[in-house]
Amino acid sequence: MSVRRKALAMGSALAAAVAATVAMVGPGSAAAATVACTVDWTTNDWGSGFTANVKVNNLGTAAINGWQLTYAYSGNQTLSGSGWSGTWAQSGKNVSVTNLSWNAVVAPGASVTAGANFAYSGVNSAPTSFAVNGLACTGAGTASPSPTASASPSATASPTATTSPTATASPTATASPTATATPTGTGAAPALHVAGNTLADAAGRTVTLHGVNRSGTEFMCVQGYGFFDGPVDAASVAAIKSWKVNAVRVPLNEDCWLGASNVKPEYGGANYRAAIKTWVDTLRTNGITPIVEMHWSHGLYTGNSSGCSDVNATCQKPMPGAEAVPFWTSVADTFKGDTSIVFDLFNEPYADRAVSSLSQAWLCWRDGGSACPGISYPVSGMQKLVDTVRATGAKNVILLGGLAYSNDLGQWLAHKPADPTGNLGAAFHVYNFNTCSTVSCFDSTLAPVAAQVPLMAGEIGENDCAHGFVDGVMSWLDAKKLSYLGWTWNTWDCGSGPSLISNFDGTPTNFGVGVRDHLRAIG
Repeated sequence: MSVRRKALAMGSALAAAVAATVAMVGPGSAAAATVACTVDWTTNDWGSGFTANVKVNNLGTAAINGWQLTYAYSGNQTLSGSGWSGTWAQSGKNVSVTNLSWNAVVAPGASVTAGANFAYSGVNSAPTSFAVNGLACTGAGTASPSPTASASPSATASPTATTSPTATASPTATASPTATATPTGTGAAPALHVAGNTLADAAGRTVTLHGVNRSGTEFMCVQGYGFFDGPVDAASVAAIKSWKVNAVRVPLNEDCWLGASNVKPEYGGANYRAAIKTWVDTLRTNGITPIVEMHWSHGLYTGNSSGCSDVNATCQKPMPGAEAVPFWTSVADTFKGDTSIVFDLFNEPYADRAVSSLSQAWLCWRDGGSACPGISYPVSGMQKLVDTVRATGAKNVILLGGLAYSNDLGQWLAHKPADPTGNLGAAFHVYNFNTCSTVSCFDSTLAPVAAQVPLMAGEIGENDCAHGFVDGVMSWLDAKKLSYLGWTWNTWDCGSGPSLISNFDGTPTNFGVGVRDHLRAIG
């Protein structure tokens, strides 16, 4: 699924937190009354730079109307880019973060978070004091960067996309990552490989993945709002784990990862890669299998079932374009050292909507290029993308969704790409409004695929804010010992699209209750 949400990102990647108690004056408060608050300082350090996150918590009884946080570094830490969720500035060693219009008011018991990237050399010591609105903070902080961190940080599963593009500039792709992920086996999530028709860990034990999608990283950056739709802090990860989740799907934006010119520099290129890598590492070290996938991609398509008329990565396109090769080269290079990370090469292909016949669509799906006469941009087929990933030396498990927005796997086996590592699986998306949404279709179409390769239902959901449909889907998948992920861990209106939660603390919607209770029962 692909929903363009223009919500503002309040989250950023975490590593460790320290708290410093301060008193804060709200400029709009009566008689300049002071209120108690804390400032949490969190970082993710990769040796030559780091992501810094600051969280101001209002512990008082009055709202704070306007805030500015100030602190100083002791070393040569230098602001990179403009940061997010606040106006960041630096003069010498002194740093300030000022509220934006949308987060100026901090209600009693609430908090506000902002983040930015910094470069440095030598020792990266944490700030030892903070001030909020000019009032000194006397508590000391000691940042604890993650020792394994790396350097560079839907709802339309049917052909009726409801999203609207905002960016139009042409991209200038640069696809060179600055670091690689933690080596295989050092994280809490298991290293994975394909064993027959199942996923297995390093000891050969079968692994079944049950989890959620976490939308936002595919649209926030290209729409100019940040990296994440909602928090990705320790509390949010704990909330996800409380549902007995062991996998999270991370949708990526091709233009943002490659640093295209239509993306704000602060949210694209190295900054975007750093945010994603930090988030992936956070999931992995918390025992959650990250599934990174290309959700929105580049290429001008205005044909049947077009999601947008924009050449840029602002909607779901029918197939990956030429830029998918540098994208997957970079992504695979970034994560190839850690086989606990799974690759999902393309969210929801719908070449069947663009070409003249279903048989032609499957040829387009596998071969791309001239096999895709109904698509105006150069198409990279699945075989080319599998070859691209393997050319980097990456042995990560690869998932491939079928046609009809990954709802049709009818000819998947007949067009399965060759993979020298044997680590290939199928992805299937199913909603109550899809064509293949009945047990009879599952039995005739999915079961033959699942008998030969690992099959994951990468998105399951329903758009009626109920859970009767997914209850049946999960029961069928459980009987086959297949993996599945609910769409989506975002606080949207479950009556207009499948949203699992109403609050990032894990409070479920009526739809999410079914998924949560089922996962807890089998977890």
